[in-house]
Amino acid sequence: MNIDEKYFAQSESDNSLEGVLETGEKILFRSKPDKKSYILAAGIKMLPLAIVWLCVDAFFLIFIGRALSRGEMPMSMLGFVIPFFIVHLAPVWMWLYKVIRSTIEIKNIEYAFTDRRIIVRSGVIGIDFKFFYYDKIESVVAKVGFIDKLCKVGDIYITAAGTAGVIFDQKDPYGLATKLQKLATDIRSDISYPNALRPEQNPGYNTELASGAFAPNPDSEKKSETSEDSKNQD
Repeated sequence: MNIDEKYFAQSESDNSLEGVLETGEKILFRSKPDKKSYILAAGIKMLPLAIVWLCVDAFFLIFIGRALSRGEMPMSMLGFVIPFFIVHLAPVWMWLYKVIRSTIEIKNIEYAFTDRRIIVRSGVIGIDFKFFYYDKIESVVAKVGFIDKLCKVGDIYITAAGTAGVIFDQKDPYGLATKLQKLATDIRSDISYPNALRPEQNPGYNTELASGAFAPNPDSEKKSETSEDSKNQD
């Protein structure tokens, strides 16, 4: 690899997946989250609280409106009532923000599995990238929630050295997670034991444990009984 003064030269920003590929890197699989499942999951989390909160505030707003129309409350009270309820409806605004955010964010989320790593593209205003090299992946877990099950998708949680990420709303999440975990294990094995250094036979590989491998040792039991008898005699 040749490194010169042009190596770190700045170029025009390319926030596509192709723009962050390394030299010779190939995309094997690319995907986006299921749109319906992603937006529903974001909206349903605070929906019950937002509905209850809105109903309570609506009751008080109707009561205040009737009091104003009957002259039982001065119009000057609106200067206090309106700002109060704008602030008090914060859970509703938060729920609305999550729905709007997920609708915008889904357009920028994309995943790519290359022959070297996993690339996660996301962001709302700016574009963010996360990289998971296969040899650094520690665990891959597939989870299917209620909304995921309805939409026939699932999430894949990836833990790697010093970082973690989620691949949201993918079809066949269990199969995809199994393939990723196998790929990570195989690549780590290739790095630790290159083909040129592998023996033709490895007696330590695929070691099978006998059915009584974790059974208590009778000799150790006899020793413990002998020690107890000696203590009793003393």
